[in-house]
Amino acid sequence: MNAALISFTEKGRILSKKLASLLINSNCVRWCFEKHSDDQATTFQSISDDFSKIFEINQLIIFICAAGIAVRTISPYLQAKQTDPAVIVIDDCAKFVIPILSGHIGKANAFAKMIAETIEATAVITTATDIGNIFSPDSFAIANNLVITDLKIAKEIAAVALQGQKIGLSCNYPTINIPNEIELNRALPFGISINHNLHDNPFSTTLHLPPKNIVIGVGCKRNTELSVFEDSIKSTLQKRNISFSSITDICSINIKDSERCILEFSDKHNIKFTTYTSEQLKQLQGTFHSSNFVEAITGVDNICERSAMLCSGGTLILPKTVYNGVTIAIAEKPITIDFERKLPLC
Repeated sequence: MNAALISFTEKGRILSKKLASLLINSNCVRWCFEKHSDDQATTFQSISDDFSKIFEINQLIIFICAAGIAVRTISPYLQAKQTDPAVIVIDDCAKFVIPILSGHIGKANAFAKMIAETIEATAVITTATDIGNIFSPDSFAIANNLVITDLKIAKEIAAVALQGQKIGLSCNYPTINIPNEIELNRALPFGISINHNLHDNPFSTTLHLPPKNIVIGVGCKRNTELSVFEDSIKSTLQKRNISFSSITDICSINIKDSERCILEFSDKHNIKFTTYTSEQLKQLQGTFHSSNFVEAITGVDNICERSAMLCSGGTLILPKTVYNGVTIAIAEKPITIDFERKLPLC
């Protein structure tokens, strides 16, 4: 995670050093006003000169100043709830920690609570679900690594919870710690569906939260074009009503570890690419679609199914299929949905 700490005063500079030590697991850059800076900080005369880049590359931005300065600085760059970074304001006396942007999806509320507890300040949380300790679909989804497919419906679900109404749940995975607001009841008008079929609407108003647990095992001809490879993946997922955003890994045999189309696909979509040796793939127990031709070339009878299963440690939900010369298999990582799981801060 990239983080930026922005301070304007001497007290702010000292506090920014302390906060940087709390964010040791992050790529943290301190930005200090030129009159109150040090050798470990990046100096600025006007933060507006650099802020476009700061806003673009950081997932967490902490201002140590008056809230008005922060609001005026970020306002020209706001884009969308699902993509804007978490923004927090702390006064330079370190009394209050105030999340002002992306409280749930960006985890600003969670960061604010952690920081406030560490520096013995007060976290000023203003989102209604947090104040009332009410179920928040945004926070729940991020904590459980689920894809929020429709922010408008997520807002409607949160409003229903705030009104004290029950929310239905349809889930294909083990669940624990279900709160009182949630019922495994398909008769309710508003509800959440946790599975990969985006056309399954068990409620009149259904919020689809597919998990990010899809692993794609692949094989392809050498020098396959990125456009062909990408279209093969997307078309295969679309036919099975699986969200592209649910992909967490792509994998293959190690002779493909420099295959340009797979590397470009991985970089473009920020999807981890893992490869295995033929020996690793052969050791996997199970029934797979064997190919003598593939085995003669690679030393193993099947690449896509075996790599998907090995990487996921779960269940094969689509056996080997071929699309435009690309072989594809899809597996799911095993998951448990925990309604009390806390937001990860890294």
